[in-house]
Amino acid sequence: MGFHPALLCALAVATACSPLAASAGQAPADAFLAAIAGHCGQAFAGRIVANEPRPATPDAFEGKALVMHVRGCDAPAQGLRIPFHVGDDHSRTWVLARSADGLRLKHDHRHADGSPDAVTLYGGDTADAGTPLRQVFPVDAESRAMFEREGLGASLRNAWAMEIEPGRRFLYELRRPGGRLFQVEFDLTAPVPLPPAPWGD
Repeated sequence: MGFHPALLCALAVATACSPLAASAGQAPADAFLAAIAGHCGQAFAGRIVANEPRPATPDAFEGKALVMHVRGCDAPAQGLRIPFHVGDDHSRTWVLARSADGLRLKHDHRHADGSPDAVTLYGGDTADAGTPLRQVFPVDAESRAMFEREGLGASLRNAWAMEIEPGRRFLYELRRPGGRLFQVEFDLTAPVPLPPAPWGD
């Protein structure tokens, strides 16, 4: 079931009603995109809420300012682009787009000069309808082939998820069988100053 436009706008605190506002009977994938697009042009601070098991080596995310920026909303059919800034590292952008049967998530990783990282554009497609609030993206065959090529065997069973409660919270999640769980939660009630453009933008 999708959000009614008036409800979506009411929930999107401090934002204008998005042109992607969900309508009655809208597919969960479209409602989910609309909920995120309701925050277009804004940035939000995040915090790690799960990081299990604890890394044995210094973690790239711990102790860093974590900021997501919802942008790339002018052509939503081509996907939303959501840079994920980790301190002074502006290499990561989540690319979320409609697929034939649901949604597709890709991770665009760039170097400071804008060139693509050796491990980039990995992710997957939703395997079911999901809900307007949560979508899950199991790793796809293309990404598994890249992980194998780059010696990243632990990532072969990745599944990513995103959750949104419009005007309240956004969650990014990485999960693997065997206990790996990483989650960052962003506070949508308090926009923060916009970060720099992501590398390669």
